[in-house]
Amino acid sequence: MPADPPRLTGARPEGTRTTAEASMAVQQMFDTIAPKYDQLNHLLSFGMDRVWWNRAARFFDDVLRRPEANVLDLCCGTADMTAALLARRPASAGAAPITAIDFSHEMIERGRAKLAGKLVDFIEADALNLPLTDASQDLVVSAFGFRNLADYDAGLREIRRVLRPGGRIGILDFSTPSGLLGTAYQLYFQHVLPRIGGILSGSGASYRYLPASVERFPPPAEFCTLMNRAAFRETRWQPYLFGVAGLWSGTADAPQR
Repeated sequence: MPADPPRLTGARPEGTRTTAEASMAVQQMFDTIAPKYDQLNHLLSFGMDRVWWNRAARFFDDVLRRPEANVLDLCCGTADMTAALLARRPASAGAAPITAIDFSHEMIERGRAKLAGKLVDFIEADALNLPLTDASQDLVVSAFGFRNLADYDAGLREIRRVLRPGGRIGILDFSTPSGLLGTAYQLYFQHVLPRIGGILSGSGASYRYLPASVERFPPPAEFCTLMNRAAFRETRWQPYLFGVAGLWSGTADAPQR
């Protein structure tokens, strides 16, 4: 009896049915909430977002300390993860700039302003169709953005395409802890956060989407399986704050011949 086909996974905001509709809805949503995005991130995470960005960047110090390494911040948003990566780069002449990509015009423009004059190349582009050559990157990191892709498998394949064999991947995102903490987390994430976020941002749908997107995102072990299927090895998940968030990491395998 043939095995069941793998479950298709990807973001699906309210009212969307296809990957194209989902992608457009996510883009419009982030354009809408961009003016309040940073403020609400810090408030609703109780400042832990800064800790998580810096911790994830530190995990890849061995790559970041190489001035010639090509580093991509994928779904960079307003470039807070970019700043954390940049802070760990050597200030040597000839160091390669960090590439920061997002498809939300309003978000990436705020990133440009935040890191004006820094060694960063900002590109407005779709994470599922990157304007980068094959095997050109040494590290690809995505912080709280990959979960919003309309097709997770396609996103992983595109990351694998642009990574050199032996290149590293890091995906920092939310998860759902278990036990009593998980119950409290669900209460906050599904009821308190959407209400506060909706009032302060003026977009209730955007902050209802957030907990729904976390619930839809594959659990740690399942996402590691997706990474393995996309030709990543040494995949692992490192939980942050008892599993409220975590870092998925892996290494690009050599291409099949």
